[in-house]
Amino acid sequence: MRYVGLDYGQRRIGISVSDSAGRIAVPSASFTRSNDLAQDLRRLASAIREFEPDLVVVGYPVSLSGQPGSSVQAMKTFVGQLKKLLEIDVIFHDERFTTAEASRLLRQANMSAKAQRSVVDASAAAVMLQSYLDKRVDE
Repeated sequence: MRYVGLDYGQRRIGISVSDSAGRIAVPSASFTRSNDLAQDLRRLASAIREFEPDLVVVGYPVSLSGQPGSSVQAMKTFVGQLKKLLEIDVIFHDERFTTAEASRLLRQANMSAKAQRSVVDASAAAVMLQSYLDKRVDE
């Protein structure tokens, strides 16, 4: 089973993908959002379809206390519209600390802060998706 992970952001959306066995998540791409919501949705749906996933996992922004973050409503609206284009199941998974963890891993790989900016969103999507895949195996 193949999975795609999304790290939704106001400015950029990170994309990750699992291997065909659904065990390992890797960063794929990120794109900068435009001021055209319909265009962003079409671009993202097209990128997702290329992987032929069985499921899309979207990072759910929650605070440290576990309460929904301030960007939840905008993300849910966006994902609701994306679902209509994809006709693929979409679920949410806790994304706490994913960007921080992705940044830490990139620093460990000796990547400069400037170089990190172009890959941190896709890396955060991979951290989130890997968390989902690991949890799924444990159940």
